[in-house]
Amino acid sequence: MAAGAADAVATVAEVGSAQQFEEHLRLKAKSLLVVHFWAPWAPQCVQMNDVMAELAKEHPQVSFVKLEAEAVPEISEKYEISSVPTFLFFKNSQKIDRLDGAHAPELTKKVQRHASSSSFPPSANEYLKEDLNLRLKKLIHAAPCMLFMKGTPQEPRCGFSKQMVEILHKHDIQFSSFDIFSDEEVRQGLKTYSNWPTYPQLYVSGELIGGLDIIKELEASQELDTICPKAPKLEERLKVLTNKASVMLFMKGNKQEAKCGFSKQILEILNSTSVEFETFDILEDEEVRQGLKVYSNWPTYPQLYVKGELVGGLDIVKVRSVHLLSSRSENLWSPSLSLWALFRTSLPPSQLPASAQPL
Repeated sequence: MAAGAADAVATVAEVGSAQQFEEHLRLKAKSLLVVHFWAPWAPQCVQMNDVMAELAKEHPQVSFVKLEAEAVPEISEKYEISSVPTFLFFKNSQKIDRLDGAHAPELTKKVQRHASSSSFPPSANEYLKEDLNLRLKKLIHAAPCMLFMKGTPQEPRCGFSKQMVEILHKHDIQFSSFDIFSDEEVRQGLKTYSNWPTYPQLYVSGELIGGLDIIKELEASQELDTICPKAPKLEERLKVLTNKASVMLFMKGNKQEAKCGFSKQILEILNSTSVEFETFDILEDEEVRQGLKVYSNWPTYPQLYVKGELVGGLDIVKVRSVHLLSSRSENLWSPSLSLWALFRTSLPPSQLPASAQPL
């Protein structure tokens, strides 16, 4: 009987009007309220409703509500709901967080975090030591050209952001980006800071240039190329990347997590040498991934470079691999194996492990 009562309480309420929504905000002011803006025609929304139902069973102290975004347009417009599914989190009748998209693990994390936190928004404590304006100033100066957008350049999450990225790429403009969906405080704060109410927003040297309409006007007047920094030619960029560290590994994944067996094997070999090296994840940059094949005339990955010169892939490194011979009193590097010989002749002593320093 107790289990049945719990199931009866653990439900997702449905709101069909602005009045009902405001009533929920008022009645649930002392607890966490999670609102799912959804559409019945979107299968990902239906899936997330099931996730909400499970979360409601796990967190009976949290109130879960679903609201059909197109049926209550005044509420959707008020909270800038431009896509479904979107989740808003409320405490004390105030919005404290937001999640855009069908991300069940992230939704679960946010519910758990907010349900266990105090009645104040987490950001109030998180950024207590750093004034929001100072944080925003740092962000807009994070790169010579900064784009604040919905989503990422690889996966824009609104039509305006997608158009902005296409224009910047078309003109070979070098820029970094910030996904405003990843930080609600930045999303709302930057509107006031810049006195610009919509996204995307483009900044050059910390100064707001404008949104999509302004960028289109600058493109039409041919001023855009004179305002924004140009991306370096691919060949120049690859030269810089291959020389970024004395030993540079281009791989699938990174030092912490290789994402293919060949990359994992070459990491193990390099780690066994104790030589310092840097990595570049080719899965995060398709231009580099394809361009380096031509630049190096080497069609596969991983690729190892020493002082900007290609050593080769896994098979070559295996042939030139280093074996550490251990004894009780000393570690000796096998002098007959040439990968270590390559490192020893190419790198300064300061970059070699202590056990391999010349006597």
